[in-house]
Amino acid sequence: MYEPIRTKSVHRMADDAHDAYPHRSREEELDIQLAGHLSALLAVTDELGDTEAGDLIARQVARLRGAPPARHAGLRGSSAQDLHHRAHALAGRALVVAASRADTAAAILAAERMDAHTAALAGEPSLAAAGTP
Repeated sequence: MYEPIRTKSVHRMADDAHDAYPHRSREEELDIQLAGHLSALLAVTDELGDTEAGDLIARQVARLRGAPPARHAGLRGSSAQDLHHRAHALAGRALVVAASRADTAAAILAAERMDAHTAALAGEPSLAAAGTP
């Protein structure tokens, strides 16, 4: 015949799970993502020894995170060309996220860093060293 269910259901309503974990807004998620890309760019910039550009990037990371980033040059022994390629890619990712969250300051910084690393890869050290003001 019919036997009643004796255990709790494993199914829940969608509304039940809504309060089970904290939610972030899209802007908060983009801030976290942008800070991550800029932090990675900062690490490569520090490894390249560009302290002026590193200081500018660190200010943006501090603005996004609310605290200054930890800085150290963890030398990997990569060639300067490899580091410039990596930095260019990271700056491009930061630019995309900064543009999507309409962060003009971070977008300008990322675009300038892309230009500087492009110049360094093309062998124009005067443009690469100029970086950002």
